[in-house]
Amino acid sequence: MNQLPPDTLNDIGVLKRREIEARILAPVLAALGEEFGRERVLEIVRDTIIRVAREQGAQLAAQTGGNEMADFARALLAWQKDDAMQMDVLTENDERYDFNVTRCRYAEMYRALGIPELGAVLSCNRDFALIEGFNPTIQLTRTQTLMQGAACCDFRFVKIDQEEKQ
Repeated sequence: MNQLPPDTLNDIGVLKRREIEARILAPVLAALGEEFGRERVLEIVRDTIIRVAREQGAQLAAQTGGNEMADFARALLAWQKDDAMQMDVLTENDERYDFNVTRCRYAEMYRALGIPELGAVLSCNRDFALIEGFNPTIQLTRTQTLMQGAACCDFRFVKIDQEEKQ
């Protein structure tokens, strides 16, 4: 497969990008689901989005000029553009970046489009692979999301030794 040119679509804001993607993908996924079975189609989409997110994480590190915790925190500004997320930062240093998302317009947008079940597949599904591609020594833990009906998304990023990860 040919290498794609650098991804600059976040320039429009990730929220707007996800809406455009969802408006195109939802009817395509529905049609493919009718033809090939919804669960199998969603499984392929999940796997593909994880692969793409990992690649985008590596591209994000290259675009920000580094792959440390501070670089990642700075890169998250693209996800916050257009008031897309309200975050309470709990810890931010070289080893940890912990925050809660208390409002998520991504989740609101998927609900407004009538496809709340696709929100986790098309957006939340990316988070773990994105950080893995950005820096494999940063690990994400998240136990709940607004998309699933929780009061907040609890993002906990921690820098680990490579030996610990294995």
